[in-house]
Amino acid sequence: MKLEFLFVPTSDLSASLDLYRDGLGFTETWREGDATVALALPGSDVQLMLDSHDPDAPIGPLFVVDSVEAFHAARPETLAVVEAPGEIPGGFMATYQDPGGATIYVMDQATDASEQ
Repeated sequence: MKLEFLFVPTSDLSASLDLYRDGLGFTETWREGDATVALALPGSDVQLMLDSHDPDAPIGPLFVVDSVEAFHAARPETLAVVEAPGEIPGGFMATYQDPGGATIYVMDQATDASEQ
C-alpha cells in the first residue's frame, strides 16, 4: 500500500489549475480526458489529483495497492465501505471511511496494459 495521491475534487478544473499549476508552480504530470489532472508537489512523491467528475466528493488520500479486490476482502472491520470496488480506467477503485469519518480511496492498475 502506497500513498500516491491527494484526491481533490473540484467544480472548476480550469480555476484549480490556474491556482496549483500556474500560481503555486506545481508541475502537471498527466491528464485523463478533460476532467482529471495530476500535479507533482514540490519535495514530495505524492501527487495532487484534481478531478471534476464529482465535485462534491470528499477530499482524501488515495492509496495504490496491487489488488483492490484483495485489499477489500482483507480490510479491517473498522474501515467502512462507502463504495465497493468498481472498475475505473486501468483498474479498480474503492472508497472507505475510517472510524473518525475521513474518506480513504484505494485503487489499483490491474487492467492497465502499460503497468503489466
